[in-house]
Amino acid sequence: MGWIRSAAGIWRRDDDLQREIRFPIPAYLIETETERILVDTGLHPGAVADAARHYGGALGPMALEQEASIAEQLDLSTITRVVLTHMHFDHAGALALLPPDVPVVVQRREWQAGHDDAAIARNFFHARDYAVAADRVRLIDGEHDLLGDGAVRLLLTPGHTPGHQSVRIGETLVLGADVTHFATGLDDHRFPIFADDHAAQAASAERLRALRDTGVTVVPGHDPALLTPGRVALAPTS
Repeated sequence: MGWIRSAAGIWRRDDDLQREIRFPIPAYLIETETERILVDTGLHPGAVADAARHYGGALGPMALEQEASIAEQLDLSTITRVVLTHMHFDHAGALALLPPDVPVVVQRREWQAGHDDAAIARNFFHARDYAVAADRVRLIDGEHDLLGDGAVRLLLTPGHTPGHQSVRIGETLVLGADVTHFATGLDDHRFPIFADDHAAQAASAERLRALRDTGVTVVPGHDPALLTPGRVALAPTS
C-alpha cells in the first residue's frame, strides 16, 4: 500500500539515525468461500500527497510514497469486513476509501485509546483515520475467533499500541503486524524507539517467537527483505 522513507534508527533501536531506509506498508486479503477480509488498509492518498494538510500537521521525520491505493488495487465493494491490527496511519489511513457499510473489527482497548487525549498523543494516532468507522466498528476483547470456525483468529498482542492485534490464519500462518517491524525483532527485541509499552511489546514478541519456533510462519510488519507483493509464502512443513 506504499512505502515509508525515514531514519533507520527510529524503526529499530540502536540502528543508525543518519542512514535512511525505505520499507513497505502492507495490507492483506484473506479469501474464504464466503468472505473477503481485508487486514489493514494502508495509506490514504491524501496523506501521501500532502501529509501536513491531510492531518492538519506534520507526521514527523518521514516521507510517504504510493503508486496505488487500496481502492485502485481491489474491488472494495466485495470486501465483507476489515480487521485493523492497530490504528496507526499506515494501517488505518485508507478506511475512508471503503464502502460505509463494511464492518471494521478492532480491539476495544485500541478503540478506547484512540479516544483518549493522552493515549492519542503517546501513540501518534490521528482521529481522522478511524472516525469514519465509528458507526460500524465491531469491538472485541482479547482473543477472538473471527468466523466462528477457527480459520481466522485474532490474537491480542499489545505493546506497539494499546490494543494491537495479530491475525492467525489456520495453523501455519500469523500476520504479526507491528509486534516487530523486522523479522529479527522476535529474537533481538530491537523495536522502534516509540511504543505504548515496550515491556508488553517484548512479551508479545516472545509469544509470536514461540509460535515461530513450532514451525508457524510469522510475518513481520514492515521488513523490506521479506515483504513482497503476492501471496504470502509459508514455511515448509516437516
